[in-house]
Amino acid sequence: MTTHVRHPYLDHPGPIAFAHRGGAADGVENTVAQFRRAVALGYRYIETDVHATADGRLVAFHDTTLDRVTDGSGRIADLPWEDVRHARVGGREPVPLFEELLETFPEVRWNIDVKAEPALLPLLELVERHGAWGRVCVGSFSEARVVRAQRLAGPRLATSYGTRGVLGLRLRSWGVPAALRRSAVAAQVPVSQSGVPVVDPLFLRAAHARGLHVHVWTVNEPKRMHRLLDLGVDGIMTDHIDTLREVMEDRGVWV
Repeated sequence: MTTHVRHPYLDHPGPIAFAHRGGAADGVENTVAQFRRAVALGYRYIETDVHATADGRLVAFHDTTLDRVTDGSGRIADLPWEDVRHARVGGREPVPLFEELLETFPEVRWNIDVKAEPALLPLLELVERHGAWGRVCVGSFSEARVVRAQRLAGPRLATSYGTRGVLGLRLRSWGVPAALRRSAVAAQVPVSQSGVPVVDPLFLRAAHARGLHVHVWTVNEPKRMHRLLDLGVDGIMTDHIDTLREVMEDRGVWV
C-alpha cells in the first residue's frame, strides 16, 4: 500500500520506523545517548516530547516533572534551565535541549508531542530559526493545541490529529458524519483505546482515502508489529528499537 505524500516530512519509502523517545526500553529515554543509539541502528524518525522551562528553554522530556526518570525533582515549568540541566536521566544522562537535537542529528526527522501550551511558541520559533519545517511533525492529545500550531505555522508544518480528530476519523470509518480538520497529514493512534479497537481495516481505509498516514504507538511485540504491517499501517512507534528493526528486516521493508 502506498499513501500519497502530503508533506516532505512523510517522504520515505515504505512503512516508517519510529524510535519512541529514542527507544524507551533502555531506561534512558529522551537523551542524546539514546537518540544516538537509535540513529546508529538506522532510525531516521524519532518520537520525542517537549516542555518549556520557567525561563523558556525547550527541553526534550516526557513527564511534567523530573521525578520519575531523573535524579532531580520538581515541575519543569517551574524550574529554570540551569536547574534542569543538572538532572540526570537514569542517574547518568543529561536532559537535552531540543535545539541541541536538531543540531546534533541533522538527518533525523522528529515526531514531537507538545506536552504543554508554553512549549508551543518556543518550538515553532526554533523550527523557524533552523529552517527545519520538513523535519518535524507536531502532535498532541490536545486537538486545540495542534490546531493553534497549524494556524501559526501554516501548511509548512506537518501535524497529526489530536484525540478529537482521531475520534472523528474513527466515526467516519463507521459511516457516522463527523467534522475533520483538513490540514493534518497523519493519524497517530494506539491499537485500541479503552478496549475499543482503533486500528482496523475500516479505520485504515478511511484514513488513506483522505491521504492520511496512520502511525501506531507504542508497539513492542513482534507478532503485533507483523499484524499491523500486514494491515497496511504507514508507521510503527516502538520502545524496542532492535525488535522493530528485526521485524522490518525480515519483511524486507527496513530502509
